[in-house]
Amino acid sequence: MSNFLLELYSEEIPHGLQIDCRTNLEVSFIKKLEEQNIKYKQIKVFSTPTRLCVHVEGLPTYLVLEAKELKGPKVGSPEQALEGFLKSNILEKKDVFEKEIDKGTFYFAKTKQQKVDLQSLFAKQIPDILKSINWKKSMRWSDYTMTWARPLKSIFCLFDNYTVNFDFYHLKSSNKIYVGGPYDDKAIIIKNISQYFSVLKDKNIILDQEVRKKMVLTGLTSVFKKAKCEDQPNPKLVEEVTNLVDYPTALKGEFSKDFLDLPEELLHLTMMQHQRYFPMKSLETDKITNSFVTISNNKDEKKIIIAGNERVLQARLSDAKFFWDKNKKQNLVKNVSKLNGITFYKDLGSLYDKTQRVRQLASLIADIIGSNKGDTEIAASICKADLVSDLVGEYPELQGVIGKHFAMAQGFSPQIAGAISDHYLPIGSSDKVPKDKISICVALADKIDTLTGFFGINLKPTSSKDPFALRRAVIGMIRIVIENKISISLKEIINNAKNLYLSKNIKFTNEKLADELIDFFNERFKNLLKEKEKRFDVVDSVLSDNRSDDFYNLYLKITTIAKHIKQPEGVNAIAVYKRAKNILQQNEQMIKDNIFGTPDPVLFASEIEENLLAHINEIREYFTTPSRLRDTQKSIKMLSETKVLTDKFFEEVKVNDENEQVRKNRLELLFLMCKTFDNFTDFSKLEGLNG
Repeated sequence: MSNFLLELYSEEIPHGLQIDCRTNLEVSFIKKLEEQNIKYKQIKVFSTPTRLCVHVEGLPTYLVLEAKELKGPKVGSPEQALEGFLKSNILEKKDVFEKEIDKGTFYFAKTKQQKVDLQSLFAKQIPDILKSINWKKSMRWSDYTMTWARPLKSIFCLFDNYTVNFDFYHLKSSNKIYVGGPYDDKAIIIKNISQYFSVLKDKNIILDQEVRKKMVLTGLTSVFKKAKCEDQPNPKLVEEVTNLVDYPTALKGEFSKDFLDLPEELLHLTMMQHQRYFPMKSLETDKITNSFVTISNNKDEKKIIIAGNERVLQARLSDAKFFWDKNKKQNLVKNVSKLNGITFYKDLGSLYDKTQRVRQLASLIADIIGSNKGDTEIAASICKADLVSDLVGEYPELQGVIGKHFAMAQGFSPQIAGAISDHYLPIGSSDKVPKDKISICVALADKIDTLTGFFGINLKPTSSKDPFALRRAVIGMIRIVIENKISISLKEIINNAKNLYLSKNIKFTNEKLADELIDFFNERFKNLLKEKEKRFDVVDSVLSDNRSDDFYNLYLKITTIAKHIKQPEGVNAIAVYKRAKNILQQNEQMIKDNIFGTPDPVLFASEIEENLLAHINEIREYFTTPSRLRDTQKSIKMLSETKVLTDKFFEEVKVNDENEQVRKNRLELLFLMCKTFDNFTDFSKLEGLNG
């Protein structure tokens, strides 16, 4: 069996692009191998900051191509089509001939059984694979036409002990590698694949990213345990530093204890995001310490590397402390007026205008959910005030978080301070939602104001673009009301938000704003239910003709129906509807334009008809109460109790009576019953109906 190895050596590639390229290369190589029906044992793709490597083991040395007739492009097609046909099938122009078939005259070629060595095959196909790599960000350099993540310096390629020779733009593949850096001209000639791995190992270059990741985690654990600190490093940071070094080494450093007075989030951001350091949290105090861990590319026996990192962090934290000391004294209430100088959006006013709208909306929501109205209005008024601070200007990721600390330092209550940070939540699909009532009010008000504004000026998301994160805002609102069990009419809030815009002479061009926004909520709601793996038929049944804008109540209804649908109550309700619906369908011609669900009690010939109508009217009366006051489980129970009456009805009463008036009246009764059932949910869409 043979082995193949490709190394692409460049200047340092950012970690995210490395990960994308590893996936790209693996998919592309597997696709090519499968297209040619080439068997292999395994394929591995590695990367370091400067190397991308593909290693395929267990390959055949030769590929036997069976004789066959190949159909090519139509005669008269562009020359490039024929060239592509020849290239992909390893043919020459003399090998093709013209042949007329039903669809016209095409180029064909008859191949003989042939033995193709994989070394030659790889030489022809690798350039196409490399050109197909789709970099999220790429660059050109010098006067070359090639685009790559970072300047590509050399290509090394072996098939067993032989060099695979090919050209890729201005570069030629070879059996040479460089291990001293991208500007090192000293090449090492590699005679076989095992030597390649040995040379890298001797030079402390760990090619396998999974091995490096284990080294990172082991190094961190060792430092954390010795210092009696929490061993829970951030997974994303671990992944990032793994792809930033060749030979990971964990080094512990320190900074001045004076900086521990800074907010913990500020310390975390400075260390993790700006410097890619791991903070250290004491197990005894549960607080961050003045130590950190950095992952170095080398051992640091003379403590030179860690001293340099300590100096850099000291400077960063000094800047942060300067801004913190300056800004925490600035009154948040006075800062609100400065928001007039920041545009929310060119057609939607300033951030000051937005906070005033949010204040009024939050006050309205406070009345609905029982929040402290005065504190809610204060929180909404200052929720954006930290955006004018130098600290948020320097660390925009901390908007809201820094505002919370400012508010605490200035004597605001924890609930008001918490609302400043929590009104941005949830940021992601798995992020926590605000739980305090004041935070909930401000979060809902802020999001609905944004949604109403952008829908009002017709800047709605498209299938591929959502520059204002409106989908995230909708999902956030739905999650907030569901997870906090809040029953609220969104249409009422939307209309109030719209009126607040219009009262300030902001012109909306979307006349169907409220309806389109509710439809948008419904679509996001369906996606959320799909993620939660709710039964599709139940979701479709409840939402198919839904007019409710109370998403917590809808969620509760869907969850309850899904729970009870297979239980006796649900089975009975479906059985009642199914039997009645079948009879109505058999009388479709009579029902059309004649049956409206208005039975006449005068025409009843038996007591069971009267009892059935009385029970249906009892259900209908219960359904007239507001949906948020109805109990879904009680509704299912009431519908299921109809079965005792319908069983007796179908046993004692002949629906298709010879008397046409009586027959029509009984169909009216069944039609009313089905209509009542559908008023609860569309039973025709439930799977049990066909079961």
